[in-house]
Amino acid sequence: MKYTFHFAALSTAIILAICHTPIAQAQEPHQHQRDDSEKLGRVNFPVSCNDQAQKQFNRAVAWLHSFEYEEAEKVFAEVAVSDPQCGMGYWGIAMSNYHPIWAPPNAAELQKGAAAMEKAKSVGAQTQRERDYIAAIDMFYKDSDKLDHRTRVNAYSDAMERLYERHSSDHEAGAFYSLTLVAKGMMAGDKSYVNEKKAAQILNRVLAREPQHPGVTHYLIHGYDYPALAHLALSAARSYAKIAPASAHAQHMPSHIFTRLGLWQEAIQSNLNAKASAEAYAVRNRMTGAWDEQLHAMDYLAYAYLQGGQDKKALGVLNELYKIRKVEPANFKVAYSFTAIPARYALERRQWKEAAKLPLHPGNLEKFPWESFRWAEAHIHFARAIGAARTGDATAARQEVEKLTAVQQALAEVKGGYDWAKQVEIQRQIASAWLAHAEDKPEDALRLMRSAAELDDATEKHPVTPGAILPAREQLGELLLELKQPAAALQEFEISLRSAPNRFNGLYGAARAANLAADKKRVRTYYEKLVTLSRLADNVRPEIEEAKQFLADMNVKQSAKTQ
Repeated sequence: MKYTFHFAALSTAIILAICHTPIAQAQEPHQHQRDDSEKLGRVNFPVSCNDQAQKQFNRAVAWLHSFEYEEAEKVFAEVAVSDPQCGMGYWGIAMSNYHPIWAPPNAAELQKGAAAMEKAKSVGAQTQRERDYIAAIDMFYKDSDKLDHRTRVNAYSDAMERLYERHSSDHEAGAFYSLTLVAKGMMAGDKSYVNEKKAAQILNRVLAREPQHPGVTHYLIHGYDYPALAHLALSAARSYAKIAPASAHAQHMPSHIFTRLGLWQEAIQSNLNAKASAEAYAVRNRMTGAWDEQLHAMDYLAYAYLQGGQDKKALGVLNELYKIRKVEPANFKVAYSFTAIPARYALERRQWKEAAKLPLHPGNLEKFPWESFRWAEAHIHFARAIGAARTGDATAARQEVEKLTAVQQALAEVKGGYDWAKQVEIQRQIASAWLAHAEDKPEDALRLMRSAAELDDATEKHPVTPGAILPAREQLGELLLELKQPAAALQEFEISLRSAPNRFNGLYGAARAANLAADKKRVRTYYEKLVTLSRLADNVRPEIEEAKQFLADMNVKQSAKTQ
């Protein structure tokens, strides 16, 4: 039977059934419309449920491994209907409401997950292995009104470690335990990447036996989503989308690694595919607004376009963003995209006046809870501050720095989850440095910018973003150029390019610094890289023209010498 009603309706129905009636007595939900093109990879997670429930369960877990939480929850709900005594169906509903490396569950998700856990425990399971899975995720939902998010994340990870040790041949245990390690590593910000490397060891063992497993390649990408490790995930990045083509998130995820490595055209294609898949999902599920995965892909897409000087295409993304009125769900991915895309579009093109005038809430989103995403609003305050300072408007820049300070202080009070306060503090220090420069305080400007660069170096990005709105060390190079210290600036640009390779402004800054430092070999190298990077540019940026002119002049001089 064709699936014809909205996901929220299904969720409400199932949770009401969980909370108030035996699930066997609940009205059977509509089944999904499926076809052979809906490929999610290969998952075999045996459970002691009937044959129909087992088939549904494997499919639900495949969706879960690709972070397609809405689809996963729908199918786990079907499992509960097909076999009311299958406690693992309720385990799956609980798992679908915990998003390990995204954002902490909101109140509704916590309530839904906790209700599913109570049902899973009351229904029970026929094997010790299944009871261990249920007990493990129960550690995350247990005492959520008393314990903070980080404590419960660690408790769940510890429980999964015990489960994995007890059932070491269980590949699903290895995959899910590895994901908890990646989540812990992200929260810890440990530059030794102990948790991520441990996760990779487990995942690579599973990969050797299950090369079509969607979770393995997906979690390898997340575990290696760091400058020092990204090259290790290139193979996984180039295979994941092929393993699970039905998942919009699987189409997008390879771009995390392509972005880390500066492979912009591959990143663009990845996100074009993800965007198209997300749009099809919204139509298929009769959404009244854009799906959050579409916005997520658009942010990465705009960023990649800007690095290659494809400004017209980036503007196309921005214009499309501004036409969106409704989104589903109204979450952190949407908040990030709606503020990051316009901020990037102005700042990456060095359009300071444009940046200074950005509206706080770009676009015309209806009833979006911006108060829950102050860290996203900080992107606009940051862009405004940079734009104002770099056009000499110290008064306006100071006002925006003060707003960044207020946001940072408010976020510092929030416990658990990703440390957005630190990210805003980096932005505040960069903006303060440019303000100091505008006020002719070079020593203060350098001190603040160096502090920002050191803090940025010690901090890892959230998975929602392709990268900082502006890398702090790249900004240090920019400031040193302004202070007529090109040799020192070149050093900072080169350091920045090691962690953020092939950034347009990083290459241009390095070339300009090398030129001013009379390092002809390096200036040629960086200008050549810039021209190659911009081979598909659809707008005439002055930086590209400068690079082409310099190279042409050098060729003329060399030709004259050989004659």
